[in-house]
Amino acid sequence: MLDDFDADGPAQHDTLFGLPPTDALVRVLPVPFDATTSSGQGTAECFPHVLEASWQVDLFDLETDQAFRRGIAAAPPLLPELNAAARRDAALARAGDHEARARVDAASAQRTAAVETWTVQQLDRGRIPGILGGDHSVPLGAMRAAIERFPGLSILHVDAHADLRVAYEGFAESHASILHNVLDGHHVRVVQVGVRDLGSAEARRIEDDPRLHTWTDTALARAQLGGLSWLDLCAQMLAPLGEPVWVTFDIDGLDPSLCPNTGTPVPGGLSWREAQLLLAELARGHRIVGFDLCEVGAAPWDANVGARLLYKLACQAIASQGPAGAKLRSSG
Repeated sequence: MLDDFDADGPAQHDTLFGLPPTDALVRVLPVPFDATTSSGQGTAECFPHVLEASWQVDLFDLETDQAFRRGIAAAPPLLPELNAAARRDAALARAGDHEARARVDAASAQRTAAVETWTVQQLDRGRIPGILGGDHSVPLGAMRAAIERFPGLSILHVDAHADLRVAYEGFAESHASILHNVLDGHHVRVVQVGVRDLGSAEARRIEDDPRLHTWTDTALARAQLGGLSWLDLCAQMLAPLGEPVWVTFDIDGLDPSLCPNTGTPVPGGLSWREAQLLLAELARGHRIVGFDLCEVGAAPWDANVGARLLYKLACQAIASQGPAGAKLRSSG
């Protein structure tokens, strides 16, 4: 606990959010890997930018008050040497080099295994793991670890894309295949929010798979224009989720004015306030056991938004633990 830490002063450390090194309840693992990104690259380089932007985040939080006092810390980036070669191989694979494609798959499998091992270690120590991508293939191992640890786990998936494609571009662990890979062989309920760019096979999968509860951007807009408040919609969206919950948040689920340098920006999406209220309502009724934030662009504005979203995810995860986490405050 950071009982004596002055939260109102300037960042005092070159650590995440300027918090002093401590045995933090929330541990964030940066994973600088974006080889399977099918559009703009650069999200692998986001962590230094997010770290610097985090020093400007005011630690007092309107909804979770002093949640940060349970500790939020970053681990060293995982396998930083892996991405450059994987990027080169991905370019060769897209040009038809099958051996290069196999090398990308091997690199992805190595990363996934390492992320899973790290996540298990954090859960064994009673911590809340958070993964910072990189592209959205990065947290596969973490979600697999959480599914194994918590029977009945549900997933809240905020994203512009359904991510249900099978081996998109031939890559077994593509960023566009993360939800397909998570669902493969696992009985886990998934609520998707903000989807607005998907393929016909994905649309059929959503219709046919009872584990999937998908709220498209169009459906959300139609409901709000029809008179439903965002809080009413949050209640409906979160209702299928069980206990506990993993949050997987692709930042392109937000309005692209908030994340213009993400890998695959799409018009539409959640506003900042809608995203914050969604996470707050989730924390009120569910225990968040882990989370990931992916596809943050390596540019100052993207990093500013990414750092603040990462902070909200961490604080709401702490608050969701109940009295042992943080004092919940009314959002009204």
